[in-house]
Amino acid sequence: MATETLKTASVLAFERKLDPSDALFFSGGWEARDSADSWQSVKLREKSVRGTISNRLKTKDQDPAKLDAAIENPNLQTVDVAALPLAADTLKVQFTLRVLGGVGEPSACNDSDYRKKLVATVQAYVQKNCLAELAKRYAANIANGRFLWRNRIGAEQVEVRVAHLQDGKPATQWTFQALEHSVRELSAPAAEAASATALARLIESGLSGTAHVLLQVTAFVRVGAGQEVFPSQELILDRGRGDKSKTLYAVGDGDKAVAAIHSQKIGNALRSIDSWYPGAEENGPIAVEPYGSVTTQGRAYRQPKEKRDFYSLLDAWIIKDKEPDLVDQHFVIATLIRGGVFGDAG
Repeated sequence: MATETLKTASVLAFERKLDPSDALFFSGGWEARDSADSWQSVKLREKSVRGTISNRLKTKDQDPAKLDAAIENPNLQTVDVAALPLAADTLKVQFTLRVLGGVGEPSACNDSDYRKKLVATVQAYVQKNCLAELAKRYAANIANGRFLWRNRIGAEQVEVRVAHLQDGKPATQWTFQALEHSVRELSAPAAEAASATALARLIESGLSGTAHVLLQVTAFVRVGAGQEVFPSQELILDRGRGDKSKTLYAVGDGDKAVAAIHSQKIGNALRSIDSWYPGAEENGPIAVEPYGSVTTQGRAYRQPKEKRDFYSLLDAWIIKDKEPDLVDQHFVIATLIRGGVFGDAG
C-alpha cells in the first residue's frame, strides 16, 4: 500500500517495557545494610489530630459571626502515618524491575499495513541509534534514587544497590551513592560512571530482546531514628467510605501489611527522562507522557498546536514520512516503551 493512503490504526496499543513491582518499606540500622535478617517491615498506623482551619474561605457577603465561628472551629481529622521505630535510622526500599523486549511492536493493531510501517520505522531507529540513550537515562534514574520521591529529600545518605537476577540469584551487582548523582542532568559521577554504563547496557539488552533482564533494586535511605517516611497516598474516589483524610498504601492485610509505593509511581520516576520538551532547561526532566503532562504543576509541556506532542510526531514519522529530529525520535520511542492505547478510535 502506498504511504499516501496509510492511515493510523483505529486500534493501536502497546505494552509497557519497563515493568516495576510495588516498592516495599523496611526499617533497620545503617550499619546493618548487609544483614538481611535485621530488617523489619514498616507498618501504617492511624493518628487523630486536632488541627486548625487553614483552607481558603469564601468571605464575600459572609456574616462575620458565622465566618469567625467557622475559623475558630477545630479541624479534627484521622490520618495514616508511617515512621521508622526509634531504634532504626534507615529506611530500606525494595522492588523488582522487568525489562522487556519488543519495543515498537504493538500488542494490538487492526491495520496490517500500518503495523508493518511502524515496526520497520522503529527497527530503523534501533539499528541507527540503538537504544543506548534511553537506557542510559533509565539507568540514571535508578542510580540517583529518583524513585524514592519525598523519601530522598533531606536524607543524610542514600545507597542504591542493583542486582541482575538469574535463576533467582544475583548474577551481577552494582552499588551507587545516589546523592552524588545529578537528578537534573541524569549523569553519574566519575567514580561510578563505569557501573552506570554497565547497568545501562544491561537495560539496553533487555529492551532490544537480546537478554532476559530482571533487576532487584534496593535503596537504603538514612533519614534518622523515628523519622516519618512516605509511602504512596491512596486516591479515595468515594469519599463516603470511612472518615480518614489521608489513606496510605500498604501491601498485605492485617499484621502482615507493609507500607509501600505504588508500582505506577515507581514507573513514573524511572521514565522521568524527557528533557527534550520546550522549557526543559528551566524545569528539568519530566516523565514521558504523550502531551508532556505534569499534573502537580497543572501543565502540559507538549501542546498539539506546537506539533511536539507524541501523536503529531508519530503521525509525521509514520504517515507522512517526515523524520523528526533525533531528540523527538527519542521521545516517541520512549512513549512506546511507556505503553498505552494510541489508536485513532473515538
